[in-house]
Amino acid sequence: MSDDAVSTGPPATPTGRPRVLLVGGRPDQVRKAHDLGLEVVHAQYPDAYDPALAPYVDQALLLDYGDVDRLLPLVRALHAAHPLQGAVSLFELGLLPAARINEALGLGGTSVATVELLLDKWRMRQHLAAKGLSPVAAAVGRSTRDVREFVAAHGLPVVVKPLRESGSLGVFLLRDLADVDAVAGRFRALDDGRWAIGDLAGADSFEEFLMEEFLDGPEISVETLSSGGRHVVVAVTDKECGGPGFVELGHAQPSTCPAGTLREVTRLVAHFLDAVGLHDGPGHTEVKLTSRGPRIVESHNRVGGDRINDLTEAVYGVDMERHALGVPFGALEPLTAPPAPRGGAAVRFLTPPPGRVVEVTGVDAVRADPACVDVRVGVAPGAEVPPLTWNEDKVGHVVARGATAAEAIAHGRRLAAAIRVRTEPGTSRTDGARP
Repeated sequence: MSDDAVSTGPPATPTGRPRVLLVGGRPDQVRKAHDLGLEVVHAQYPDAYDPALAPYVDQALLLDYGDVDRLLPLVRALHAAHPLQGAVSLFELGLLPAARINEALGLGGTSVATVELLLDKWRMRQHLAAKGLSPVAAAVGRSTRDVREFVAAHGLPVVVKPLRESGSLGVFLLRDLADVDAVAGRFRALDDGRWAIGDLAGADSFEEFLMEEFLDGPEISVETLSSGGRHVVVAVTDKECGGPGFVELGHAQPSTCPAGTLREVTRLVAHFLDAVGLHDGPGHTEVKLTSRGPRIVESHNRVGGDRINDLTEAVYGVDMERHALGVPFGALEPLTAPPAPRGGAAVRFLTPPPGRVVEVTGVDAVRADPACVDVRVGVAPGAEVPPLTWNEDKVGHVVARGATAAEAIAHGRRLAAAIRVRTEPGTSRTDGARP
């Protein structure tokens, strides 16, 4: 990737449309911003920018946007010539740059302090503990000795995970003493030197780790849209774990949790969002339903990944990405009440054995199935399937609909089983590394 910042597109002229800096994100999110009537300035990594977006982008800044010290002077110059109404991002790595730009230019939006609090899991735990909200025993470690001391204080099982990453990367569940002695080395092995600009992890991601007491019970996520401090729960997503570590194999909406549990979770998440200062925009908050009551796992000031927005749109008719892009700039009205479900939807991920892909079959038949909402396979013959260690190792998905969540889950499993990604032993990476 070039280290030079490149601006593309003609010199901007006022259009009367809200002028917005979109930091990172997928091409379909750029198109959504344009279709909402926004004038889009798009900051993107040079090798991630799609030239086909030209009709939807008024100006593009092609650079490592994570380097805010380089990005901010360019944005200041653009803002001085033709003022921006704000910066927004729907992608993990763009959240902090967008917040820093908004703060530097006085454009409002979620504060840098709130974004940092959500990105740093240890700071979040300390913050919640100080407020007496969702108590979870936690500490930062660097060595096997630190893990042993934490286990001595809190018992097994214990979770070890990165302080800042997402996507279930580097999350280990320790159930016995053999795991305790090995986990520090396994965690550090994740830093194999192959991280690049634009990855969710970097060379300094694995120097320290967070140790937490294990939270028993199923995990759900709560999808929220907030405006002026009013939090609306758009959906609650049931999760199916079962992959290595905490890799999720599927999601479904609407949640099948009892009504009383959902009320308790809704109250907890509202208190949590208030506590961390997330007053506007989307939220994706993961919650464990433990034997002691619901506990916050982590949260993000963005829409949930893993096709959760697809489920929310199919079940509730709400595209949370459009709301995140449009509401701050007056292109959409804020959601004021929880929507009612209209059926069920589920996503099931494709996780074939690691190795070289020999054959992919069944995709066309699945796409033609009435229960199929969407199907995508990201590998073709000759590609390498890595061992399943985090969310980015999944090679595809099927989104299915049904009259209920249970019916959608059954359809999703059936359709996913109909797609065969046949592999043979090859040169795929070993556990703990990343492409």
